Amino acid sequence: MHMSPTEVFLLAMLLIFSVPYLVWRLGRTDYWAPLVVVQIIGGILLGPGVLGALFPSYYAFVFTPQTIGSLNGIAWWAVMIFVWIAGIELDLGEAWRRRGETGVTAGLALGVPLVTGSLAALVMLRFDGWRGPEGATWQVVLGIGMACAVTALPILVLLMEKLEILRRPLGQRTLRYASLDDIAIWGVLALILLDWERVGRQGGFLIGFAAATALIRYIMPRIPERDRWYVSLIWLAASGFAADWAGLHFMVGAFLAGAVLDGHWFDRERMDRFRETVLIAVMPVFFLSTGLRTQWGVGGAMVFAAAALLLVASVGGKLLGVGLAGRILKWPKGDAMAIGWLLQTKALIMIIFVNILLDKHIVTNETFTALLLMALASTMLTMPMVAPRLRRNPALADRGY
Repeated sequence: MHMSPTEVFLLAMLLIFSVPYLVWRLGRTDYWAPLVVVQIIGGILLGPGVLGALFPSYYAFVFTPQTIGSLNGIAWWAVMIFVWIAGIELDLGEAWRRRGETGVTAGLALGVPLVTGSLAALVMLRFDGWRGPEGATWQVVLGIGMACAVTALPILVLLMEKLEILRRPLGQRTLRYASLDDIAIWGVLALILLDWERVGRQGGFLIGFAAATALIRYIMPRIPERDRWYVSLIWLAASGFAADWAGLHFMVGAFLAGAVLDGHWFDRERMDRFRETVLIAVMPVFFLSTGLRTQWGVGGAMVFAAAALLLVASVGGKLLGVGLAGRILKWPKGDAMAIGWLLQTKALIMIIFVNILLDKHIVTNETFTALLLMALASTMLTMPMVAPRLRRNPALADRGY
């Protein structure tokens, strides 16, 4: 049967949107696997490692190079917008006001799993197949360690809304800690991607970006809000292009483009609707394109073993780090465990981070796959581990610091 490129593309879109939604809705997975997690799993199942292995001719028919190219273009823009929104929504004012407590907690919540994840990476590097052709040992170790340490702020917000704690003291505390960690991942990424052969170009980007930031911050408050949306998207595209040209990757530019804008310049309700629209309408394409990159070349058992090792390093390191913070700051019993499990959400920002490492050939597809499996498992543990604690101790949600 012959189909035009447009028909093949729309068939791929039909699969992307229908299969995960039907599994999520009919399987009622929301408690342990929100739709975003099911969409990522759907991307893996529709990728070369599963659908491509079981039905290679059908996979080749639907996911042609032309179709994949079109999907990648949508995915790039979708994830740029999503990270840009995350940058805008960073509220560092409260973190600064409580900088002592926030700094201790965020530092340990990030630092301890960074160490345990880096140790896991050193174990993995004793075997072939995990280091990318362009990756130095320190880049691979730091990249994997950071992937184990990060918390995905957008997914954390989504899960805390479902737990009905987002606007309550426990939720606001957790957001403060996650916000600092969210900034740290982009700083580490910039360090990993620092190219000494293009350091002049990268330095030029930072100087030019600082000057452009002063200009955009002067313009934005002086134009109507309806124009701010359009101007800010122009700013996003320009920042992403400039960062990629400098060798820092367009996602670094996207985050910076949002981080330098003030959230109060945009209507809160409209921003929430915009984020939800992006998540529903275009982010599933990114999840599918992520799944298309999963590989099992070193053997399925090895990939799953690496994922299990990384999961232990990630979950154990995060709980240990937050537990140490709770002891130092003398938190009431139960706070550290609840916050430690809330900070396990990784499924979006970590996947974006590791996608960049894969793009730059620092890690292999097999390392990417192991980290992706770890991120999904870590995120899926959050709701089942936190919800029972809140039911047993309702006062926990209203404990501030």
